[in-house]
Amino acid sequence: MRTLLLLLLLLAAGPARADTVAVFSPTGPDAAAYGAAEGYPVHAIGPQRLQRYLVGAFSHAEQLLPHRIIPAAPSAAPFARAPAEIALSYPYRGAAHTLADYLERHPVTGLLIVRDRTIMFEHYQYARTDRDHFLSQSMAKTVNAMLVGIAIAEGSIRSVDDPAATYVPGLAGSQLGATPIRALLHMASGIAFTEVYDGQDDSAKLGRLLWQKGGAGPVAAVRQFDTRTAPPDTAFHYAGLNSEVLGLVLSAATRMHPSDYLGSRIWQRIGTESEATWQVDAAGQEATMCCISAVLRDWARFGVLLANDGAWDGRQVIPRQWLLDATTAAPGSPFAPGVATRFYGYGYQTWLFPPFPGLGERRQFALLGVHGQAVFVDPPSKLVLVHTAVRPKASNDPMGPELNALWAALVRQFGR
Repeated sequence: MRTLLLLLLLLAAGPARADTVAVFSPTGPDAAAYGAAEGYPVHAIGPQRLQRYLVGAFSHAEQLLPHRIIPAAPSAAPFARAPAEIALSYPYRGAAHTLADYLERHPVTGLLIVRDRTIMFEHYQYARTDRDHFLSQSMAKTVNAMLVGIAIAEGSIRSVDDPAATYVPGLAGSQLGATPIRALLHMASGIAFTEVYDGQDDSAKLGRLLWQKGGAGPVAAVRQFDTRTAPPDTAFHYAGLNSEVLGLVLSAATRMHPSDYLGSRIWQRIGTESEATWQVDAAGQEATMCCISAVLRDWARFGVLLANDGAWDGRQVIPRQWLLDATTAAPGSPFAPGVATRFYGYGYQTWLFPPFPGLGERRQFALLGVHGQAVFVDPPSKLVLVHTAVRPKASNDPMGPELNALWAALVRQFGR
């Protein structure tokens, strides 16, 4: 049935067109290595992150692990479509490239570009369609941070400077429990934690503790990591541990599952067209370091919400000041671009772009996930780029800089 549906979609789309209808391709770069001959099988990628399973696993994660459903809005907020698909040329490593070049060379499952509520480009590869639910990886961290901001505005969390144990008593007496929420948001808990995606790091250990049947639960799992190496909120160190603790704080403070809180506070309010899912651990707690799956256009709706400083159709969904605080860093702070990392800065569970040549001091930020998941946001122009991919490498990804170059050119050309 899925094969017949895909064939009908491909026939309807035909070759790339001048207008902005969604374009579907049954293949993509190095398709054979991604399991094309097997129909891109849906199978767990395992600690080796097997390439042949990436396409299926990242677009059908709901078939692989337990999850909660986040219902779609009662009615979908429509997107307009530009009268012609954009043509973009961007420089990279001394040569000019186009969007078609990019798709031919990069393992992209979906690429969607919108300006506010108008679709300018929408392409899918590897037999994926606009009905597939694409896995966020760590893009979920930014979603979780926005929920924390809403909980503060509603009074469920009193202060961003409260220590985690204020809301999660099981963390009392630990270094992690004494860590302020703000430090967790900044990826600056100061707790030792390795995250290099080799199957042997602390990230893998935490995953095993969370998903093992009969385990002691998520609070006991995060307490396994309790060696402080720096004072809180003084040094950026990326660790999914921080995001997991934020999820525990959110659940305890709101007395709601994060998926239910996301549904009622954001998902239904921005006119999503499809349900989403959020994976849960063995105890039924959402894995807030990752694992939301949604269709591309709903990821775009979330990006548009952020581009409008948390407002949707004149209604403030996320507190505006929270979103501004979450997407900026003081120059010279441990979280500024070029300081937190050689390129990006870091806000509240959100990556911050440095100034691009020719664009001045412009606030731009991104949701990022391993293997090439991204939502880029430019609030001044309301441009949003949604990118899902199956890049072979989870870390030290050599493909990332070219997407940044594409984005910078997009903003220069269409963001004035």
